[in-house]
Amino acid sequence: MAVRFLQKASVWLKKRKITLLAVSCVGLFGANLSYHVFPEQTFKLLHECWSEGQPAELSQRLCGVFQDVLQDTAVKSTESYRAFAASGFHPVSAGIPWLPAGSLVGIPPNFDSTIEDKKGIVNHVVVINGKKVDWESNEGVALKEALTFSLGAQKFAIAREVMYLQSSSPLASAVVAPACLAGTFICGRVIKLLLGLSPGPVILHAICNLVTAAGGLLCYYIFYDAVTYHLDCKADRKAATVSKDYARGGVEFYDKILSRNRILRGLMGKEGIKMYAPSGNLFPRYWFRIKYTPYTYRRDLIVLSGRTELHPGLLIFCKGL
Repeated sequence: MAVRFLQKASVWLKKRKITLLAVSCVGLFGANLSYHVFPEQTFKLLHECWSEGQPAELSQRLCGVFQDVLQDTAVKSTESYRAFAASGFHPVSAGIPWLPAGSLVGIPPNFDSTIEDKKGIVNHVVVINGKKVDWESNEGVALKEALTFSLGAQKFAIAREVMYLQSSSPLASAVVAPACLAGTFICGRVIKLLLGLSPGPVILHAICNLVTAAGGLLCYYIFYDAVTYHLDCKADRKAATVSKDYARGGVEFYDKILSRNRILRGLMGKEGIKMYAPSGNLFPRYWFRIKYTPYTYRRDLIVLSGRTELHPGLLIFCKGL
């Protein structure tokens, strides 16, 4: 019975290969984009900051800063962008501005702090390795300093999220998986035709399919990482070119992120060593992949953007940072 079922399934799949491929590609694209199509029901629930059992409200000051950023970045429809209080230490975003649901930008509570008043940090409990951070200790003072950004740095961090969404970056990122799936299928068919395997044994078909699938997965990782780097750097450059204050704020923002990560590396012990490089970049080693654009590269790109542009190919040298 099982053999007959597999034979029938194999015949059915052969007849409907193109249909299944189209459905799979559309499904992948929709799954990757669902996070941005319904940001209120997915993204916000995941990143929302809570205080005393209730969703935290964004302060009037940060609401004003957010509106200033929208004006500075020349956003056409400000109603498409909404801000909320997010957990974490730096802004996050999701959504597609021209869709009915619009876009959401999450601003963390530490952005409510200033050099004069650090209440946005010390009023929140930060737990590392099961222990609350003592803001009066040497590590606590250093971490508090690394989490306190100037107005220019805050505006840059928010602006880069706005620029990321304004450039329809979520769409570009969502296209990678279905494009690689379709490319893998086409390459598999071409290889079989060139090698004359179409009428060949089932074992050779299986081996060819496995090799093609492995190659397709490898290509997916490479292209996805490359697209991520390109989109991150594009958003950084656009935010830095708003004004000189934004550019200076961008350098400060990444400098303090690197400083924060170095402090966390020490506080977290073995887990910190696995997560952060000595320079402060995320995940120093991950096989052949570079899952995150190095913060050192992003900072240097802002510094050099006024004088020269680095070729994207130089990104490979950031792997060791």
